[in-house]
Amino acid sequence: MSTATAPAKKATTVPPAVYVLAAGVFAMVTSEFAVAGLMPQLAEGLGTGFPQIGYLVTIFAAAMAIGGPPLTFALIKVPPRTALMIVFAIFLVGNVIAALATGYPMMVLARIISGAASQAFFGIAVSMGVQLVDEQMRGRAVAVVMNGLMLGTLLGLPFATFVGSRFGWQSAFWAISAITLLAAALTFAMVRNPATPVEQGMDASASTGSELAVLRRPQFLLALASSTLIIGATFSAFSFFTPILTEITGFSEGIVPALLLVYGAATLLGNVVVGRLADRHTISTLLVGTGLNALFLAGFAIFTDLPPLALVFMLGVGLFGVTMNPAMAVRIQRAGSTAPLVNTIHGSFITLGVIIGSAVGSALIPQFGLRAPIVLGVGLAVLAIAVILPALASPYLRRGAGRGAPLPAEHPGLACAAPTANR
Repeated sequence: MSTATAPAKKATTVPPAVYVLAAGVFAMVTSEFAVAGLMPQLAEGLGTGFPQIGYLVTIFAAAMAIGGPPLTFALIKVPPRTALMIVFAIFLVGNVIAALATGYPMMVLARIISGAASQAFFGIAVSMGVQLVDEQMRGRAVAVVMNGLMLGTLLGLPFATFVGSRFGWQSAFWAISAITLLAAALTFAMVRNPATPVEQGMDASASTGSELAVLRRPQFLLALASSTLIIGATFSAFSFFTPILTEITGFSEGIVPALLLVYGAATLLGNVVVGRLADRHTISTLLVGTGLNALFLAGFAIFTDLPPLALVFMLGVGLFGVTMNPAMAVRIQRAGSTAPLVNTIHGSFITLGVIIGSAVGSALIPQFGLRAPIVLGVGLAVLAIAVILPALASPYLRRGAGRGAPLPAEHPGLACAAPTANR
């Protein structure tokens, strides 16, 4: 690649291009959550019931987990920015089909296309984000990209719900399509490929075998498992916040959206803080954060019927739940690589956590009540801690961390040698 198309050196601060990547994530997340906010309108418009509309959420998540890695793999030899534009186009097709859907099967097709594209975008965007900055800034870059996820929860869902309820559910998907086009235009104008082909991870010179080889590394598999459990713990409670807050805590339905808005603000704050800690204190951040999440979940389960305490513990879950994403991503990159395929596979395991938390939580409610999913979350968080602990003394992490320079760490067991992409 010529120097004319790549920056001479990586940024020591988070550049505007990384914020543009977050805009793309915002578009993806807004589309993902739109169905949840428009269930009544979709049920009426598609001539079906709430359970079937609920399955559209599961279908999107399953498409992310199953379809994202193959799509990323198919683009492994395409320059990263070009790959992003292809994924934008696929995602746009999915949303246009959703806007034009005249029946349930057509909407299912739209969710499958959008879900697979969404997961691929997350993986490529995170990979590009960390490769556009100095290695000391990788955790912060991941946090910036993931701000698109937090803002999608905080602003995207209310926006899609407002537009869809005011102008018809089709208009929500047309609006998301417009946001997608804007994000794609900004990406084309402002995001440039990483500095060298070796670091791009999707260049024609990349070894497909070396990308897949990381899947056999024990610490990489443990990192995937811990991410699944951390997110599963959070979503086992988050998925049922609305019925818990109304039926047990006693808040009115009218105030719940405001409470969820405050929760979203807590996740945004926590994401920024974890992003600043993730580079030098990766494992300790995961252990302390997940431990605090377990405590807040336990407090939420015990004091659910006391509104002030329930609110405090719920906000604690917001601060220490999904906000572990930057530290989880840094751990994955140490144990595996910064390549897009690795980050996409990681995203699929995060999505698996969402599916486990919500599905198992749903299964527990009929027998044990609405507190059961919160207790499930405590158990998953404790399991996550157990899976993270071996990283404190791992000789594997002492030897190296895959493609890309490893990140500094607070523990000797995490100090890494030179990159070993072709091990």
